[in-house]
Amino acid sequence: MSKDIRLKKGVDIRLAGQAPLLMKDAPKSSTYVVKPTDFLGIRPKLAVKEGQEVKAGTPLFYSKDDERIKFCSPVSGEVAEIVRGDKRKLLQIKILADKVNSFESFEKIDAGSLNKETVTARLLEAGLWPLIRQRPYGVMAKPDDKPKSIFISAFDSSPIAQDNNFILQGKVAEFQAGVDVIAHLTEGEIHLNLSTKPQSPNVLLDIKNVETTFFSGPHPAGNVGVQIHHISPLNKGDKIWYLYPQDVVAIGRLFNEGQHDARRTVAVAGSMSKERGYYEIHTGYDMNTIMEGKLEEGDTRIISGNVLTGNDVSVSPYLGFYDSVVCALPEGNEGQFLGWITPNFDKFSISRAMFSWLQPNKVYDLDTNLRGEERAYVVTGEYEQVLPMDILPVQLLKSIMIEDIDMMEKLGIYEVVEEDLALCEVVCTSKIPVQETLRKGLDLVRAELD
Repeated sequence: MSKDIRLKKGVDIRLAGQAPLLMKDAPKSSTYVVKPTDFLGIRPKLAVKEGQEVKAGTPLFYSKDDERIKFCSPVSGEVAEIVRGDKRKLLQIKILADKVNSFESFEKIDAGSLNKETVTARLLEAGLWPLIRQRPYGVMAKPDDKPKSIFISAFDSSPIAQDNNFILQGKVAEFQAGVDVIAHLTEGEIHLNLSTKPQSPNVLLDIKNVETTFFSGPHPAGNVGVQIHHISPLNKGDKIWYLYPQDVVAIGRLFNEGQHDARRTVAVAGSMSKERGYYEIHTGYDMNTIMEGKLEEGDTRIISGNVLTGNDVSVSPYLGFYDSVVCALPEGNEGQFLGWITPNFDKFSISRAMFSWLQPNKVYDLDTNLRGEERAYVVTGEYEQVLPMDILPVQLLKSIMIEDIDMMEKLGIYEVVEEDLALCEVVCTSKIPVQETLRKGLDLVRAELD
């Protein structure tokens, strides 16, 4: 039986440039890139060399901490370049793609013989294990752990995000197959969380073997961390695994077809893009193939991922491993006369110091300018207005700054990752780098206690 959860705290930032619900043909990219930096907490070890031929599903590198965890090529082709940074840190593996994609083959497993061991082994072998992440910490799950439950958030409430309901049309059978597979990974429930207000009829209403919950309210209602907090709060020592909807589809395809299929439907959005819409491409795709020459005039920032937590890929615009949206926003590197003092109806704020509170449904064409610099904390209560969790965010961040692990635990650090506090960073009067600070705390706690 499904249940409804209504959230009141949070805020919807209505940005110009939403991708229309229209599928478009994507030209094939000549190059694809796999970035070890997409995977938090991983120490990669290279498994290929330049000039080597690979297929879709061929391991490119693996984790030094657990060599069973492989990271595979999304397409077939030749390893064209291995990019390293300071101290020979592995940054990118660039693949020169074949005109026709070829796959590594994986033997199909009879559905009756599936169990946690066989499912885990196949996901590790085929390079799809990185799709499964865990709370706490928001890092890749460990294959030998026993999760309390598995969560799938089927909607994204962040600004100009992709519409997962539209993306999943025609893929329900593969999604169901993926759910049936991952059900073997836990003795607990599979929680499928849906929005009460999809833009189109909800295609996942009849999915079996899941516990369905409907969420309503402003962003961050679609964040899996917020959903876990309201359904099955984390205690110290608990592990909950989570996936995105297209991750579940990829797992279903693997067990149905025996192939590492890295296709992903991606929304191209943002006010600077002239080619907004949905494209079926592979992870690591060169977004210049779609966007070059098709941007509005002016300095542009290209973000792989949503506008609150995504990565600036303007210099090297390749699609991130977990991303289903690419946004093109104005850079905003020009100053403004009198700065924030200027009365302006085009500035977004939750404070009544700005006129935006008079226009709650206004659509804004915002740039990436911070409109200020970091300064001493001003306690305004703004964080608490946008965080629908029983957590004291300011006190948590201060405990991280002084590296007090006991206090971090008491204040709920196990329940949050960067996306959960992203709105706190947006509304912060003091311009505190909230997400960066939180990640430092998460890494410190994981290094000490995990």
